[in-house]
Amino acid sequence: MADSILIEDKGAVRYITLNRPKSYNSFNREMGIAFQEALDNASIENSVRCIVIKGEGRAFCTGQDLKEVTAHDAPNFKVIVEETYNKSIKRISNIRKPIIAAVNGVAAGAGANIALACDLTIAKESASFIQAFSKIGLIPDSGGTWWLPRLVGMQRAKAMAFFGNSVGACEAERIGLIYKCVGDDKFDETVEETASKLATMPTLALGLTKAAFLEGMDCDLNNQLARELDYQFTAAESEDYVEGVASFLEKRSPNFKGK
Repeated sequence: MADSILIEDKGAVRYITLNRPKSYNSFNREMGIAFQEALDNASIENSVRCIVIKGEGRAFCTGQDLKEVTAHDAPNFKVIVEETYNKSIKRISNIRKPIIAAVNGVAAGAGANIALACDLTIAKESASFIQAFSKIGLIPDSGGTWWLPRLVGMQRAKAMAFFGNSVGACEAERIGLIYKCVGDDKFDETVEETASKLATMPTLALGLTKAAFLEGMDCDLNNQLARELDYQFTAAESEDYVEGVASFLEKRSPNFKGK
């Protein structure tokens, strides 16, 4: 694993840290590859039941490192978007485990959209989100044009993309852009408590729920009902379902194994 990505396990929670603080955790190709490798490993390791993505230093992530784009031997722009960002967003969306974005500072450009692609985004009160693309003559990528209108509505999404204004974390919570804004002094505690809680829950069912929500965004009701039936049948065959029912009948807390 490259030094640009740090990995730490706390119980069943896998922490993936973007580690280029001097560049505000902007992505270059090396970090993109390492990030995707970290996501792949977390996805297949049964001991990992929740994933947290966070940034080292003052920023969460400021998107693409423009030094890479403007270098004399820069890769093709299409290659950068597809290989670094599209592949990362697809992984975040398709991994059947809950993923938290722990936004400790500014999340700009693709960095903002990586945070929004996660299942729950928790941000420090001092953090901010910026669709910075228009400031350099680009459009939102990394799923921005897909997520933003679904999260905050079309008009607000267009305004965020057109003007590229900074949206504070508390305002982001108010408009439904993120899950939660917390005071800076409570941030680490809140992230750890939320991740630890998710890691004790029925992971298979959470993963199926995540998939159903995502697939349902472009689906009619009849097809979605059929999908729910299939996924519910899969969940009902799990060990966690048996444990959940038993714990309910026995009036005790469940001991889910994520299976």
